[in-house]
Amino acid sequence: MTLTYTLKNPYPDSTVKELLEEHLLIPRKIRHFLRTKKHLLINGENINWQSLVKTGDTIQLTFDDDDYPQKTIPFGDSKLVDCLYQDEHLIIVNKPEGIKTHGNEPNEIALLNHVSAYVGKTCYVIHRLDMETSGAVMFAKNPFVLPILNRLLENKDISREYWALAQGKFEPKHQVFQDKIGRDRHDRRKRVVDRRNGQTALTIVDRLKVFPKGSLVKCRLKTGRTHQIRVHLSAHGHAIIGDPLYSNTPAKRLMLHAHKLSFTHPFTLEKISVEAKSKTFEAGLH
Repeated sequence: MTLTYTLKNPYPDSTVKELLEEHLLIPRKIRHFLRTKKHLLINGENINWQSLVKTGDTIQLTFDDDDYPQKTIPFGDSKLVDCLYQDEHLIIVNKPEGIKTHGNEPNEIALLNHVSAYVGKTCYVIHRLDMETSGAVMFAKNPFVLPILNRLLENKDISREYWALAQGKFEPKHQVFQDKIGRDRHDRRKRVVDRRNGQTALTIVDRLKVFPKGSLVKCRLKTGRTHQIRVHLSAHGHAIIGDPLYSNTPAKRLMLHAHKLSFTHPFTLEKISVEAKSKTFEAGLH
């Protein structure tokens, strides 16, 4: 596997060694192989690892098969993929409602399998959406970039904005929910507000528009707990319309959609922002 990219934006001063360790998170063993096998080139040349990299430099990394073993999963149907953005490192797609992000069993076909068929090789999940939720979701195209994108997610450097149609008019228009979330002891499918033993969760909510059925709100996640938006809104009297677990309001689908995903590309430092549309979500607003 050979990866090549160019530092396009003003890049912080760093040595080749710092680039590999701190920015690319390459393990010590593989860094050793890159050096001894001369599998790292800067602008097509081998250079001292204490040399500085700068904007405009082209980085080429070559990995042997045993450096980052490639997993194999069954391919799905590439025609089912709505691609919003992709480069040689990652892909962002528009997930329809009613499909799992990834399967629970080895041969179960889910969105991950369809995306892998679209790309032509096994991809890796960076974050997931509930089966009933639609919208933008990111996958890594190789195991090398997986921990780098995971770090962005853990550091909250991947911004995720959701739209939800929920009960009530939301007064005030801007609210922040910080209730801790834990498992429901009576229903393993559900989560509940658990202020004593739950995990920290923070959801920022802004009302966008009031409809006859409820309010369209924008939700921004600062943490990534299971069912976080669904639990927080429900706990504050604003259950999402069509939610089969936390609401008794019928609808053709869960009215929750991952509208926007934004981040700074870890290699080029470009600002990437993509928006996803959903005809079924928009139809449910009226």
